[in-house]
Amino acid sequence: MTEIINLMNFEEKVLDAEEPVLVDFFATWCGPCVKMAPVIDEIAVEMEGKARVFKIDIDEDPDLAGRYGISSIPTFIVFKNGSPVAKTLGAQPKQGILELFSL
Repeated sequence: MTEIINLMNFEEKVLDAEEPVLVDFFATWCGPCVKMAPVIDEIAVEMEGKARVFKIDIDEDPDLAGRYGISSIPTFIVFKNGSPVAKTLGAQPKQGILELFSL
């Protein structure tokens, strides 16, 4: 299962990461988020050693959601060198999420 992070460790895990980081902004009550969870878990396993993958529960961390303009979930953002470089909204095919790393 993909690690859920929060405001307390966001800087360390995402902004200070050497490798690209995919962040899944989700909520436990969100149907499309639940549908995407196994896909995100697969991506985390496949990208191990090349990228990091984390989840942020927007209900638990609304400040982080606000900071990155999250108005719809799921939202997936890839960060490189501490900055967001690619973003997509809604349930996506696995390949669509993986393509975010190449943007």
